[in-house]
Amino acid sequence: MSTSSNSFSIFEGKKVLVTGHTGFKGSWLSQWLIQKGAELSGISKDIPTQPALFESLNLDQHMEHMILDIRDLENLRETIKRIKPDFIFHLAAQPIVSVSYDDPLGTFSSNAMGTAHILESVRSLDHKCVLVMITSDKCYENVEWVWGYKETDMLGGKDIYSGSKAAAEIIIHSYYHSFIKKMPNIRLASVRAGNVIGGGDWALNRIVPDCMRSWSKKEKVLIRSPHATRPWQHVLEPLSGYLNIAMDLWQRDKFNGESYNFGPPSENSITVLELLSKLSVRWGYDDPEAAFNIEGPSKFHEAGLLKLNCDKALFDLNWLPTLNLEELINFTGDWYYMFDQSPEDTQSFTEQQIREYEHKAELKSIPWSMLDKSKSLI
Repeated sequence: MSTSSNSFSIFEGKKVLVTGHTGFKGSWLSQWLIQKGAELSGISKDIPTQPALFESLNLDQHMEHMILDIRDLENLRETIKRIKPDFIFHLAAQPIVSVSYDDPLGTFSSNAMGTAHILESVRSLDHKCVLVMITSDKCYENVEWVWGYKETDMLGGKDIYSGSKAAAEIIIHSYYHSFIKKMPNIRLASVRAGNVIGGGDWALNRIVPDCMRSWSKKEKVLIRSPHATRPWQHVLEPLSGYLNIAMDLWQRDKFNGESYNFGPPSENSITVLELLSKLSVRWGYDDPEAAFNIEGPSKFHEAGLLKLNCDKALFDLNWLPTLNLEELINFTGDWYYMFDQSPEDTQSFTEQQIREYEHKAELKSIPWSMLDKSKSLI
């Protein structure tokens, strides 16, 4: 695949390890890194959905694909030592809130102890490595206030999933200050995002995948919490933030050990009902009421409002979101409609969406998209 001289060209020829590479975000990140010319390896315990974006993109043909559970510390440590990655993006996790109620111990072991295993494995490295630890916006103690949570706000969670992500953040913080801060070859950041949508998410009990499965069969979808407001963002938005901080840490250690929020512009904070009404148009629903039914209240706790303050990412990294609400809807709806009509075009269409996203960022003069930002860093 061709590479370009701008927008994250620093990854060209670098050894990059992505944990959770078979998941939704991991597959998009892997595809983006492949387009940047990275020498890519991936670790996941399985392929989590059918269909799977990982398989639709034929990613196993363009990277080292390994089935390995991050809870297996011995094999994980040996694998990381063998790869000798320049960058590690840690996304492997149990990602579904509803599943955490069915398997609380599995959720904690994956999301908390799995995180500890990555950090413990990195301690044995003797070469330069940048580690980006991806957690979630749900790591914050959500008190349902209307302003965004800052990186210094309290961690916590009323549900198992949120608690596991808060625990992961605490583990990252303690490992950094106990060990990694003293290791000149390792640089680390934790990153937080949420309400991520986009083509290729096929997880159960997520609103957009549930809709796409139903609408492709001309069936109504059952939705809960239609009036809950969420700050929706396309998957490429937080991924651009993850790549941005990794690039920065490779060049300097000024923000070593820091945490960053990545979220959308305020106009993207709309209700579930508004989002689905906009998406349903792409599937030929002139009347949104023909597209879904509203079911009873959820059986498990869900936050009514949770949004992030991203001022720190702007101030430290000059990072800004790229897509407005209309572009977010089009990127997401067009991908799923393409997949329904001509799934054989998935790889070329996904590559094109990444290029289009980079182009939109460049038109808006977002720094990461300009000619190799790394050359301007001290």
